[in-house]
Amino acid sequence: MGSIETPTNPENGSGSATATVSPAGAADFYQKPHSVVNGMPPPAAEMTQIESDSLKKRRSSVLPLEVGTRVLCRWRDGKYHQVKIIERRKMQCGGPNDYEYYVHYTEFNRRLDEWVKLEQLDLDSVETVVDEKVEDKVTSLKMTRHQKRKIDETHVEVDGKKNKVYGQNLCYLAKLFLDHKTLYYDVDLFLFYVLCECDDRGCHMVGYFSKEKHSEESYNLACILTLPPYQRKGYGKFLIAFSYELSKKEGKVGTPERPLSDLGLLSYRGYWTRVLLDILKKHKGNISIKELSDMTAIKAEDILTTLQSLELIQYRKGQHVICADPKVLDRHLKAAGRGGLEVDVSKLIWTPYKEQG
Repeated sequence: MGSIETPTNPENGSGSATATVSPAGAADFYQKPHSVVNGMPPPAAEMTQIESDSLKKRRSSVLPLEVGTRVLCRWRDGKYHQVKIIERRKMQCGGPNDYEYYVHYTEFNRRLDEWVKLEQLDLDSVETVVDEKVEDKVTSLKMTRHQKRKIDETHVEVDGKKNKVYGQNLCYLAKLFLDHKTLYYDVDLFLFYVLCECDDRGCHMVGYFSKEKHSEESYNLACILTLPPYQRKGYGKFLIAFSYELSKKEGKVGTPERPLSDLGLLSYRGYWTRVLLDILKKHKGNISIKELSDMTAIKAEDILTTLQSLELIQYRKGQHVICADPKVLDRHLKAAGRGGLEVDVSKLIWTPYKEQG
């Protein structure tokens, strides 16, 4: 419905009537002007058509929103607040311009950063001038798992005994995102491997994993975390692969700490599946589970359960036999999809903890 406001001119005391039309439920502080012809607004039907065409034209001109763009976003309190787009990701079942955006509310703490949908953003408030530093250093370096890598990654080992506060803070950080995470105040027994993206501005943490310095159960990973803005880029599988490369350097097999969460089991099962299928696809002749374990540093029990889930193993004459039909392998490889980022072993400079004195 329309509302009539009659402000009074303080100079001559006269009043003037101004009609404003507000859609039901819209915020009072946010009004959109309409075109006026000869002092009169256009008819409602014409106004609706003008708004519809204008909205479509506006959407096509600004979408998809670039990283670094500033725009108003509807928050949980129903009001619009200015945000800065930090990252974006394609929606699986959307069109060419359908993205979700990871935003930082400029008025609030970064702990409130979150993924939002396009309908929460006010496209009329888009600031088209993107910060030069962001434009040059972030959007030009954007990386997805299926594109050629343009960002360098580096891994840093942190000893919990030598850097106790830093190690504890990593545990606190992981607890914010992992409900099952157990807090360890005594981090002396752990090593932390922090993964960073490196560019001209420096190194920026994207995730980490931790492992015990001495594990009688051959655990090569205790906790793993990829920060939300960097998820779905293959970093999780990269961290898993890196933990196994360290196990190879140590000359022993490894396995993640038990019990595994449902998501953790899914991630590891995907990694084990791709690694084992790649070897079976390329290998000519017979191969045993022990040989697979020696080649991959994956524990024999994990290899056995993975191949059994794929129905690639049978029990004959008191021993397990791998039945790797090429067509079956191709079908499983297709279902497994692509792996994460590859670990460049030639750049790995590392000495096992037991040899560090």
